[in-house]
Amino acid sequence: MSDSLRNKVVVVTGASSGIGHSIALGSAGRGATVILIARDENKLNKVAAEAHELSGAPTYVFPTDLSSSDQIDAAFKQIIAVTKHVDYLVNCAGFGKFENFVEMDRREVTVMFQVNVLGLMYFTRLIGRLMIDQKTGQIINFGSMAGKVPTVKSAAYSASKAAVIQFSNVLRLELKPFGIKVMTVNPGPVYTNFFNIADKSGNYVKNVQKFMLDPDDVAWQVVHFFGSNKRELNLPMSLAVLAKLYNLFPAIGDQLSIKFASRK
Repeated sequence: MSDSLRNKVVVVTGASSGIGHSIALGSAGRGATVILIARDENKLNKVAAEAHELSGAPTYVFPTDLSSSDQIDAAFKQIIAVTKHVDYLVNCAGFGKFENFVEMDRREVTVMFQVNVLGLMYFTRLIGRLMIDQKTGQIINFGSMAGKVPTVKSAAYSASKAAVIQFSNVLRLELKPFGIKVMTVNPGPVYTNFFNIADKSGNYVKNVQKFMLDPDDVAWQVVHFFGSNKRELNLPMSLAVLAKLYNLFPAIGDQLSIKFASRK
């Protein structure tokens, strides 16, 4: 590990597990001070201990439910109380559920958008203002290949991720004059506990094994692009190509999605 992020502050949402956990440790391994955001304080404390052992730098844990604007406000106040600047914000928090949309509980859809979209936007707004004052920083938002390529039983989740992608595209333009960079990460399926909620039957995971990504590999690529001008990171390459083809040939794309990518 290098000290390339020594004296840098990295805020990670969804840091208690999965990709967020891996990005927190990847950042700490390069010397960063990490600030960890998620709901589960016990899990966050474990990640914080691992991060501190790697970096020797301070680590901070602020348990937060990102569906609550009041809790987001409180977390932001805690952040500016311990540091006067944030160099990188990585928004990993989010969840999904695979179910036919007409059968979904509307409350589940509401909470999904509150966490995946509205919470992300509100927290980004607060950190973005801080970065404007600094005249530097980078915001990294996790979308999904689901926000680019439609598959059955993911209407609400895909819509939430498409919203994140387009939000990030516009935010990039608005923040560019202030020297702030915005990157969107759109992974395909990843070996995380995401599927404990999204795919309780396990059928989808079995059917997409060949596309499954390792969270540590995704995290390594994200941290590698800290400070870069990269707009989007689409993983894996096979699904990135599929997304481009879908835009060019949507009718054929629909047929291929139903046949190969909708086995939930």
